[in-house]
Amino acid sequence: MDIVVGIDIGGTKTKIGLVTKEGECLEKTFFRTREYPDIDDFVDKIYSVIKELLEKNPNEFEVLGVGIGAPNASSKNGTIEHASNLIWKGTVPILQKLKSRISVPMKIMNDASAAALGEMLFGNAKGMSDFIVVTLGTGFGAGIVANGNLIDGYDGFAGELGHVDMTLGDGRLTGLGVRGGLEAYVSATGLKRTILYMMSKYMDESRFRSIAYCDLHGEDITQAAEEGDPIAIKAFDYTADILGRALANFTAFSQPEAFFLLGGLMGSGKWITEPLKKYFNDYLLEVYKGKVKLMYSGMKGKTAAICGAAALIWEDHL
Repeated sequence: MDIVVGIDIGGTKTKIGLVTKEGECLEKTFFRTREYPDIDDFVDKIYSVIKELLEKNPNEFEVLGVGIGAPNASSKNGTIEHASNLIWKGTVPILQKLKSRISVPMKIMNDASAAALGEMLFGNAKGMSDFIVVTLGTGFGAGIVANGNLIDGYDGFAGELGHVDMTLGDGRLTGLGVRGGLEAYVSATGLKRTILYMMSKYMDESRFRSIAYCDLHGEDITQAAEEGDPIAIKAFDYTADILGRALANFTAFSQPEAFFLLGGLMGSGKWITEPLKKYFNDYLLEVYKGKVKLMYSGMKGKTAAICGAAALIWEDHL
């Protein structure tokens, strides 16, 4: 059976899986990215994990290639450059290092752009020529498809919408030092920061007044909202307001048929989606109202990023 190795390098986890041409992830695993501060140790770990996955079925798989999605990845240079949410700084020649260990075709791309390609091949964007994938995890990523083509950019860095200033320079810093940048507000990390802001702004009782920032997790905020915690509910509403305005602004740029929203923040369900729909519609220009859908990924939740990375290779074989 022909398969592609899909690798999603995230600020928290690196996920690796074996993906079929139908977009099914047959085997998958993960390890914690930050446990490998030396890039060569990290690449060695990737190599050993791939071997382990393949050895589970040694006579069954023919590897067509390896696709990698990562923050600030240049498809043109094969590098990860100045990624705010990764532990390695500067320019990392990751494709070169991995090719020295595995002799199969390889491609790398910004993780959100890879997700957009995966959505076209395997997900809910089949048949769409204009859409934007938004990934809401440790940071904020975007993959843009316009007129049927993925917008990759001159140097492979198109779609860094997480670092668009939403506050005219008067706000939180993103990991790349952009003041007021979107990912500082709309991401799993941004939501945690908003909890602190809401506690300073309002006097409501909240479970978070006795929890340290480092012990705060997105699942806790969702659970608190379910239990009626006013700070949690205000934090989601504030986040949805900013995201709704941003998506309305992006609509004016390329008029997508749909936004596909995926990542950890979307696991909060109605607490983020219901106010988001309201604010998005409020901020849209009249000419766009009723024309742009907010959708979930059609790829299976925990394997979407892996399948998106694998799509970098599969697009040449389908």
